[in-house]
Amino acid sequence: RGSDFVAFVSSYQYRTAAPGKQIGSRWTQTIVFPHGKRYFISSDRIDARNSSPAMFLRIDMPGHIRHDRGDTFSEIYLSYHAPGNGQPATIAAREFFTNFAPDGRFNYRRDQVDQPPLRFIRAYRLRDPKTGAQGPWLAGMTLDPAVVHEAWCHQRGYVCMIEEFGGRPIRAGESFSAAFIVGYFDSIEEMHRVYDQHRGYTGLTVSPTRWKLTRAA
Repeated sequence: RGSDFVAFVSSYQYRTAAPGKQIGSRWTQTIVFPHGKRYFISSDRIDARNSSPAMFLRIDMPGHIRHDRGDTFSEIYLSYHAPGNGQPATIAAREFFTNFAPDGRFNYRRDQVDQPPLRFIRAYRLRDPKTGAQGPWLAGMTLDPAVVHEAWCHQRGYVCMIEEFGGRPIRAGESFSAAFIVGYFDSIEEMHRVYDQHRGYTGLTVSPTRWKLTRAA
């Protein structure tokens, strides 16, 4: 607990491994709740016990959307689903009334783009299921777009918001990580302002006196 934040650090050492691999890789998550903000800052890191041609970590962010024909959200924003060629800036809830395959629509893959997008933000606008009143946006931001390996936004009884980061060669003893901001915003413009203040970071450290976003060497 610092003067203007509260932080948590959790870790888990994997106890199982694929045949021929060693156990002992470690996952570490750091979360910082800054005073007066409607969002938190976090980082997930893997310290690898084994070498891999494309190790990745899969997360749900900002979280799956449980809904009944769009009763809990009105629209989705994917920063890499840019307007143009007839595409709207946001995706209406009605696009998720029926199930479709993970790679059928709104899928992002790093190996299918010339370069990563300027920002990597995924968000949905909340709606009160009883009154239909619009609420704020709940957004998940990956602060370095280049670390994202693949991201899904598809319907399978709920809107699935899985993301994978990493997906590059790694040797035993090395690590990879990503940094995120998750929380509530009143507009897409506000999301962009906060993102641009923290763009490019991949890690997060914390001490009793301060927290700091970090970049990979």
